[in-house]
Amino acid sequence: MLVNDLRIAVGRIARRMRQLYNADESVSFTEIAVLARLDREGALSSVQLAELERVSAQAVGTVLGALHRRGLVERSVDPSDGRRVITGISAAGRAQLGSREQVVMERLASVLETLSPEERDLLDAALPVLERIADRL
Repeated sequence: MLVNDLRIAVGRIARRMRQLYNADESVSFTEIAVLARLDREGALSSVQLAELERVSAQAVGTVLGALHRRGLVERSVDPSDGRRVITGISAAGRAQLGSREQVVMERLASVLETLSPEERDLLDAALPVLERIADRL
């Protein structure tokens, strides 16, 4: 059944990627996800970040606090609303994110090299569909 097979395959890939991101244990997968979001989107408020990551504001606050204590994010006053604090990724956070992403990208590249050209073409064609599924879940 397609639904079950997709759930199992994507779940296995997600689990393995999470393990790769957590390999050095200095930054959790959730912290990496927050750093990646801040790197892509720029500085955000904790409310905006919680909405984008689909987690509670309290969870984001805890993660941002830990990242800030380690110098991986920087806080500043929102220029459009001086009452609000926004958080952006720091140079140290960008370096930490880059090193974890490099590990994952190298592993993915080595796996993709084992696929036939036809399999790589199929995967390439499936990516937009997988993106739409992810956006709709």
